[in-house]
Amino acid sequence: MAEAVVLAIVAVATAWSGYQASRWEGLSARAYALDERYTVLAQERETLAGQERLYDIITFNDWIAAKASGHDALAAFYQRRFRPEYLVAFKIWSRLDPLHDRKAPPGPVFMHEYRSANALEAHRLAALSSDYFSAGVRSREQGDDYVRVTVFLATVLFLTALSQRLDLPAARAVIVTVAGIFLLVSIFWILTLPRT
Repeated sequence: MAEAVVLAIVAVATAWSGYQASRWEGLSARAYALDERYTVLAQERETLAGQERLYDIITFNDWIAAKASGHDALAAFYQRRFRPEYLVAFKIWSRLDPLHDRKAPPGPVFMHEYRSANALEAHRLAALSSDYFSAGVRSREQGDDYVRVTVFLATVLFLTALSQRLDLPAARAVIVTVAGIFLLVSIFWILTLPRT
C-alpha cells in the first residue's frame, strides 16, 4: 500500500516539477531574448552617439580654424551647423573666453554641459539589457532547481521499483523508507521553490 501511495505522489510531483521547469525555461528564454534586443538597441544608440560626437568635433574644428584665420562669416556658418545639444555646451564654453584663457577646457565636448541624448539612451538600454540578462539567469536557475527535484523523484521511482523486486520485508521496508525520505525532500522543495 505504501508503495502505491509513493508511486501516485511521485507521478503527480514529477508532472508538476517538469511543468515548472519548462515554465521557468520559457521565462529564461524570453528574458535572454529581451537582453539581446536591448543590447542591440543600446549598441545602435551608442553608435549614433559616437557619430554625433565625431560630427560635433569636426564642425568645431572647422569653426575654430575659420575663427582663428579671421573668417567670421565661415565661422558663423559652421556655428549654425552645430547640433542643438552641442550648441548648449558651446555657448557655455564660449563665455569662458577660451581663445584667450588657457584654463578653459579645450572644447565644448570636454564640458560638463555636453550631453548626448543618444548616449544617455544607450546607457539606459544597456542597463535594461543587463536587468533582463540577470532575470534570465535567475529563471534558468529556478528551472534547474525543478530539474533537480525531478531527478530526486526519478530516484524515488527507481527505489520503489527496486523494493518491489525484493522478497525480504526488512530490506523492502528500508528501501521504501529511503524512497520516502527522498520523496519528502522533493515535496519540501516543490512547496518552497518559487512558482510561475
